[in-house]
Amino acid sequence: MWIDTHCHLDAAEFDADRDAVREAARQVGVTRCVIPAVHAGHWPEVAQLAERHGDAYALGIHPLYVPQAQEADLLALDQALHERAGDPRLVAVGEIGLDFFVPELCTPDMRERQWFFYTAQLKLAQKHGLPVILHVRRSADLLLKGLRQCRITSGIAHAFNGSSQQAQAFVDMGFALGFGGTLTYERSLQLRRLACELPLSALVLETDAPDIPPQWLYQTAEQRALGAAQGRNSPAELPRIAQVLAGLRGMPLVDLAAASTRNAQRVLPKLAAA
Repeated sequence: MWIDTHCHLDAAEFDADRDAVREAARQVGVTRCVIPAVHAGHWPEVAQLAERHGDAYALGIHPLYVPQAQEADLLALDQALHERAGDPRLVAVGEIGLDFFVPELCTPDMRERQWFFYTAQLKLAQKHGLPVILHVRRSADLLLKGLRQCRITSGIAHAFNGSSQQAQAFVDMGFALGFGGTLTYERSLQLRRLACELPLSALVLETDAPDIPPQWLYQTAEQRALGAAQGRNSPAELPRIAQVLAGLRGMPLVDLAAASTRNAQRVLPKLAAA
């Protein structure tokens, strides 16, 4: 049994064959997907998808959508979390966080705006007793600062690619770290080393589909220029990604499946109850 702890099944890339994509993942053992929202307009859809496929979802405002977000969206999020409090499929507030990679988000005004929406959503997670799913891109230290200020003690640092010290700080706060397609590239030396050094209890698996394709789906810019299509990532790739991680750690795949599932259920407790 596998849990894909981060899959954007609502993305437009899946519009033509969404149900078939989910069924293909189920056929290879992906029994649950966590579908995080990225802005207010996606909240109803991720909830409906989770219901239709027996999956789970999270509600939040992604940092890439902060420029368009309004403060009224935070009031709407508060209301949505209240109305859905009894829904066992709502497992977290997310995807939220900070992004200091995209140049347009790195101006002083946008950094301040991101921080405002991030901390406001942390406060809502605390208010409603939910973990958080974090977007971490060149922002780990500030994310940790917010978690300490708002006393959030559970969740996932999605697509983690920071230092070992930052990883340990998240783990010490009760978080798991999400590992996915980036791990499959031989050049990801630091990330692979981290995936081997961290305690097994700190790891969860994810695809971030349709984004972050694993190595076997990736086409270079030169290949794409020659007509090669970029492979679309999907939750069905999770077991093969896991196989790479199991090989790096020198452990049986079945043990990784059990441990990663247990870890996901620990940091997102409603996954275990649903």
